[in-house]
This record gives sequence, C-alpha cells and structure tokens, in this order.
Amino acid sequence: MDGKVAVVTGATRGCGRAIAVELGRLGATVYVTGRTTRQASSPMGRAETIEETAELVDTAGGKGVPVRCDFTSVSDVEALRARIESEVDGRLDVLVDDVWGGDPFVDFESAFWDSDLEKALYLVHNALDTHLIALHRLVPLVIRREGGLVIEVTDGDTDDYVGAGIPYYLAKSGIRALGRALGAELAKHGCTGLTVTPGFLRSESMLDLFGVTEPTWRDAVGKTAPLDFAISESPAYLGRGVAALATDPQVARFAGQALASWTLMHEYGFTDLDGTRPDFGRWYAATHAAGAPPTPTTSTTPYR
Repeated sequence: MDGKVAVVTGATRGCGRAIAVELGRLGATVYVTGRTTRQASSPMGRAETIEETAELVDTAGGKGVPVRCDFTSVSDVEALRARIESEVDGRLDVLVDDVWGGDPFVDFESAFWDSDLEKALYLVHNALDTHLIALHRLVPLVIRREGGLVIEVTDGDTDDYVGAGIPYYLAKSGIRALGRALGAELAKHGCTGLTVTPGFLRSESMLDLFGVTEPTWRDAVGKTAPLDFAISESPAYLGRGVAALATDPQVARFAGQALASWTLMHEYGFTDLDGTRPDFGRWYAATHAAGAPPTPTTSTTPYR
C-alpha cells in the first residue's frame, strides 16, 4: 500500500488500532482518528491515545497521522476531510469505519422496556449516527478513484438475535445493513463496500477486566474469565484480515457481505499473534448453537 491513504475511525484502541497498524505495515499513510489524545480523554476513560496508535503505525513501516475527531460532530469530520484534501490532495483509498463508543450505555441484562431509555438512545447515536456522518463526508473522497474500499466494523456476521439487548442489536445489525447498502452503491463507482467482524475479542479493556495481558491471557481461562475465553482472538487477527482485503485485487467479490475474522482466516491463511487460527464461528456452532456448554476441549479444538 505504498503511496496509498487510509482513514481508520475509532483507531484509539481495539480493532481500530490493530487495523491501522496492519495497514501501516503495508506502507500506507493512515489517518488515525478518535477522541482520546495525550491532552484529553474521551468519556470512555481509557488510557490509550491516538498518538500511541500513530506511533505504532510508524514503527510498523507506515505513516501514522493522529487526528482528534469526534464522529458525532459534523464539523470535526469536515475538519478531517479538509486535512486530507490539503495534506494528501484528497486521496483516500481505504476507509475503515470502526466508531463505537457505546460501552458505557450497554445493558445486556434488562428487558429493553425496563432499561434506561436515555442510555439506549445514546448507544444508538454513538454507534450509528457516527457511521452515517463519516460516510457522508468521507466517501466522496473514496469514490474519486476506482478501486476504493470502505469497510464497516460490527459485531457478528449474521442478523440472528442472540439476546444481547435490542439497542445493541439495532446498532450492530444496522452497521451490517450499511455494509450491504455500500456494496451496491459503491459498485456504481468501481469501489467496494462491505462489513467485517471479530469473534470473542481480547481488547485492552477485556484483558483488564480479566486481570491479564496479551502474553498471559490464557491464565484467565476458566478462572477470572469464562471457558469461552479460550477461543478469543487478539485485535490483530481482524487487522490482518482487513489488510488482506485491502491488498486483494479481487476484493469486489465480497461486496455487501459481512465477513468474520475466521472467514477471512480461511480465505487468506493468516494467523493470530500467537500463531493460532481461532475459528469462533465453528466453536459457536459446536457449543452455544448446539445447546452444549463450553468445555476446555470444545473451547480449544477450533484452533485449526
């Protein structure tokens, strides 16, 4: 991706950070966008910053450009677009839309009608309005050249409802719907739109929750974390899948689809950081979907 430009929204941490780094590893200039900087934190209250992500992009071999951007603010996104116009002549080859910001508002336990409506509306606002604003202002840059790629990031590769709560379901299925629509709309301009999802993600906050680090994460399985954690994956796993899509000359064959990290692994053959190939989809079918409780065996077998 030497000479190519990418924007990753929500790149402060998690999959956004990993995707930015993997695109940088290919030589891309990556605009690393998010709300947390070394000067000011976002309401998420996490320590990771966009500057750190940009430095990781540089170390990987690309050029990281940190830009503070609140994607609920049209003026912030306008300012981001203006920087792209002035700094790289408006070139945008890959847009990865990974904004979330819904964690403080998720309620997985209550029935929707018993939950806090204000929090539910904030969740949907942070999860969907942000994506619409980013697409409205930045896709015009992508479609200036044939071959552009827009990737929406969600949770789950089907619209099956698995009991995560109505607002969360609306947010994540809505992003898959955006991917389907982008697949059709961008094809008219010789570009590709689609959606991707990780499996059980070992994000920074998840590692903190279970009291482990990336090198020691297995110590949590069946102790501070459920047995399901054995089939978890690092953010780099999806990052490598997105990097493979970004360099696939036939990527248009996936237009409109929702592709999981494990689907991409089977397609492109990459591994996670520890050399394994987690297949969350296969594991889910063998346990939850089959009505069987996870065990150490079923949780670790799908590393193939």
